[in-house]
Amino acid sequence: MQNLTHAHNELFRRGADESFPSLLALWDHCQKRRESSIDHWHPPQSLRPSVQEGRFTLAFNGDRPFEMNDWSFAQLCRLAGVSKDTLNRLTPQTAGRVLDETLPTSEKPVQILTAGESVRSIHGVAYTRLWDVDLLTMLREFATDFTPPQEASTGGTGLYCGEQDMFCFMIDPTGWAEIDGEAFAPGFFLWNSEVGRRSVGVQTFWFQSCCQNHIVWDAIDVAEFSRKHTANVHESLNQIRTMIADLVELRDQRRDGFVNVIKKAMSTTLGINTEEVLKILDRQGITKTLAKQALELARQRGRFTIFSVVDALTRLSVKYSHAGERAEADEKAGRLLSLVGERAPTREMALVA
Repeated sequence: MQNLTHAHNELFRRGADESFPSLLALWDHCQKRRESSIDHWHPPQSLRPSVQEGRFTLAFNGDRPFEMNDWSFAQLCRLAGVSKDTLNRLTPQTAGRVLDETLPTSEKPVQILTAGESVRSIHGVAYTRLWDVDLLTMLREFATDFTPPQEASTGGTGLYCGEQDMFCFMIDPTGWAEIDGEAFAPGFFLWNSEVGRRSVGVQTFWFQSCCQNHIVWDAIDVAEFSRKHTANVHESLNQIRTMIADLVELRDQRRDGFVNVIKKAMSTTLGINTEEVLKILDRQGITKTLAKQALELARQRGRFTIFSVVDALTRLSVKYSHAGERAEADEKAGRLLSLVGERAPTREMALVA
């Protein structure tokens, strides 16, 4: 099993203005940004860097000057073959003259993406853009039961979009399934950049728990695909669609099996008396103190079924302050489900049979 920290890392590098409450809100944002974005193709010698009221700007083909953000300025520096750090030590006027004298004179055009009054990105002819909203449209069609995880301790939602890239963390909270006697739910990470900051990609997985810092604990069946933004990048949309559709199909298959396990767990006793159940829990690595607390909760349901004991242990685990302790406790509780079929059926099950 793996512990996945991709969403955790995204959580702590994003500002509040980059977090979105729902997939629809993120889709609306990306759709509006696409509608306001325009691609311009011009030879590099037509680019005119300058300073307007103390701010660095870029004009091309005689058009009005556009403001630049940190990312597009870094791309302009790379195009000119000049260190961004070096230019940042110069006055804006001097930096503008350096860029004006070092930009290439190639006949190959440069693609410049603008939105409103600013330049979003600058690329050569080899770069091919894949819009964020195209990926999100696919998610809205094929991942209808998936939602963001619980809100993080910082207020992050798992759905992010900033100047440079987009990231989505989605899970299916109703998709629990039994795998090798333990409970897992499906989820995935999806990422992209319209401005060349990162590749486009997806990572699918099955996991046992996710803490408020968005660390995914005990993941299995982890599969990843990514591709650079080159000529065939749009083919990646089909690959990502296939991976998510496969995840959904496997979820449906596994969930049916899990439902059957839960039904049996709700009708199968773990033991005929307290002492027998305590011995079974001890063999599963559950401390005597925790086991007694769980049995007190399970007794409220009238009998010690496997489900009532697992449910009691799970409810007790939320009291742990450390995520690692909670995950370990939940794992031990989940292992009890593997006893379904090994224990003697209750009288109710015998009558049904």
